[in-house]
Amino acid sequence: MAEKNNNKEFDITKLPTEYTGKKLNKEKGRELLAEHIKDLAELQNRFYADGRRGLLIIIQALDAAGKDSTVRKVFSGINPQGVEVKSFKAPTKEELSHDYLWRCIKEIPEQGKWKVFNRSYYEEVLAVKVHPEFLGAQNLPHEATTDKIWKHRYEDINNFEKYLTRNGVIIIKFFLNVSAKEQAKRFIERAEEAEKNWKVGIYDLKERDLRPLYMKAINEMVQNTNTENAPWNIIPADDKWYTHLLVAEKIKEILGNYDIIYPKPDKDQLAAIQEVKAKLEAFVKE
Repeated sequence: MAEKNNNKEFDITKLPTEYTGKKLNKEKGRELLAEHIKDLAELQNRFYADGRRGLLIIIQALDAAGKDSTVRKVFSGINPQGVEVKSFKAPTKEELSHDYLWRCIKEIPEQGKWKVFNRSYYEEVLAVKVHPEFLGAQNLPHEATTDKIWKHRYEDINNFEKYLTRNGVIIIKFFLNVSAKEQAKRFIERAEEAEKNWKVGIYDLKERDLRPLYMKAINEMVQNTNTENAPWNIIPADDKWYTHLLVAEKIKEILGNYDIIYPKPDKDQLAAIQEVKAKLEAFVKE
């Protein structure tokens, strides 16, 4: 269902943006999503108890592709003590004074925890690549801004993700693929509904005009950072119910490949548990 690509011929414009099957509809999709959310909640609880790994979920997309709704719907039934969402906006002055990975490195999940990145360090090879002024704001020395800068950034990201996976962090990367027409419809909806007005502005329309440049940057990003350690999952995003279903399904599928278990107490711990249990039972009977 979700598309994974790992070759230089990757072209996101040739991948589906909507559900084209016949077995599912919105109602059935939502029923399946509810089942997946229950399974994810149990998985997260077991993941926390296991305590040997962290889980980093990265969600990238163009504006109006449904990143926020995907986060809300997929993680709605999971214990908030075990999962945290971090949304990366335009970098602050402090963040710009550090290397570009700095603000994301600080947010890497600890063992037993899930962290969802709503946008991520991949903006450094997307938005920053499309907007040269963003790169200029980073105040880098000339030797760091040669014609090899994007090649170096892909290498840095791949090495960083390899480092994380070698240290027990599972990385699941999603790109939500929305069509130009559906994106336009959602911008119109935001403009027409008062409670969504704040979500749209002149900047969004200007960004939409840059869509061809973004699509080119997305292709190059996937071509260069789709690795065995952290492959990309390209998700059709025109039908939100289908997007939510695929994301939940993929997380569940990937985590199913790991031995995530509840710790088993040793003999001494079992004896201590039985002793405490006996004392409590005696207290209740008094």
